[in-house]
Amino acid sequence: MIFVVDDNELQGEQVGPNDPLLIQRFRSWLEPPPSAEDATRERFFTNGLVVLDTNILLSLYEYTESAREEVFTALESVSERLWMPHQVGLEFVRGRRSTLESRKAALTDAAKDVNQHLMQAVKSILAARNVVTKQLSKYGAALNAGEELNAHINDSTVKALLQEYSAVLKDQLNALKSQHGLPAEITEVNDPVLLRVAHMYGNRIGTQPDDAVLRARIEEAVGFRFPNEIPPGYGDLGKGTPVKAAGDFLLWEEVVEHAKSLPADCRRILLVSNDTKEDWYEIRKGSGGSQRPWPMLFEEVRARADAELRIETPSLFYAGIKQFLHADLKATTYEEIERVSSAQDLLTEEKDSPVTVHNAAHLTPPPGLALDASRSVGLTTAGTRSALESAVPTFRTFQWWLIGVTAQLGRREPSAGEHKVDIAAASRGHKAPPGSWEPATVFGPGDWVYRDSSWIASWFVRLLKELPQSDHAVLRSLAAQQAEANRSAFE
Repeated sequence: MIFVVDDNELQGEQVGPNDPLLIQRFRSWLEPPPSAEDATRERFFTNGLVVLDTNILLSLYEYTESAREEVFTALESVSERLWMPHQVGLEFVRGRRSTLESRKAALTDAAKDVNQHLMQAVKSILAARNVVTKQLSKYGAALNAGEELNAHINDSTVKALLQEYSAVLKDQLNALKSQHGLPAEITEVNDPVLLRVAHMYGNRIGTQPDDAVLRARIEEAVGFRFPNEIPPGYGDLGKGTPVKAAGDFLLWEEVVEHAKSLPADCRRILLVSNDTKEDWYEIRKGSGGSQRPWPMLFEEVRARADAELRIETPSLFYAGIKQFLHADLKATTYEEIERVSSAQDLLTEEKDSPVTVHNAAHLTPPPGLALDASRSVGLTTAGTRSALESAVPTFRTFQWWLIGVTAQLGRREPSAGEHKVDIAAASRGHKAPPGSWEPATVFGPGDWVYRDSSWIASWFVRLLKELPQSDHAVLRSLAAQQAEANRSAFE
């Protein structure tokens, strides 16, 4: 006789010691996914070790000042049970500056982008005026009407009309800066987040593993676990150096080893992380695509440390602090927690997805990569170098395009883990591709081949107006070669 245990039969029930061996041995796979209604959940908040992933600590720099204060107060309610792995501490102190600089750069770029759009609006209005004055001049319906129109609609009057919109938009950006509540030029000495985190943890920070242990863990990660897709962190295989690729696993190893040192009656680990990628979470296809942390993570903690594990996202974790520890968190603070978490998810998706013309303006290329790409094709003028180091959106798109096209055409060897770039400056065909394109007739007969069957990306046309004339021939040649290569690949 064969007995079949349906996963649904276990919903709401915990596997017990009197269950058959098969059920006990694979309990993590058979028990229902963790939820806010679990009967044992409160114990993790009141009598468990709390481990915050690096992304939770870096999020503190993203909140507004008022929300940050509430979040800190909530965290301090569990401060005596907080423990920081050495890997988290290392990633936090190294990542805080780039988090701050990214926010600052985003607001600066937004202000530049606003100016660019407003200037483009001025040009568009003046171009519309010129259409009318040309017709007035051509047909002579009113000989002085064109002069009156030019006097009424000119560069100064249009800018004056748009000034109100400009002020409103810039006021909103300035308000975002003030709500941040952090010094404009932050250092280790005047960083209130860094100092408060340090005091909150005190001495509850893991020690650095010695070189032999670190080497063994990295080799286990990249040599065995990751190729076999054993969580956590296997999705980072091939990204950067082996040390960087193994970051999640190094954190995991510290948590498991530390769990062994906890008193036997309170070996509970509450791991809080915003990382819900497939190397931490299983997508349950038979359950409408719902996610749960990989059951093998719970199995490993039980087997190696005789401890219980719970993994929660920040929004669920802070809701638990309010429920079980009565922390005062306003609804607006929960909204901020969700906003920051969603932004981190988007950033993660952008890292794992191709760079396109739609997201390139908001992504910073790896340091020095755009300059390496420029040298591979002989772009050496000061003006082009300045564009390659600029954070202006159009120049960011240029940087990513140059990185992608030089790799695509074999002008340089892409590094391991380098972003895939899907940006084209030109296209061959009698019909324009989707997006913003202009006919190749914008270039002279000697500047572009197939002028009657090519399209030039609008961002590329604008770019050439900003770069030194001496580099135009090289850039047009790269764009033409890419268009031909893409045409060969898809037609």
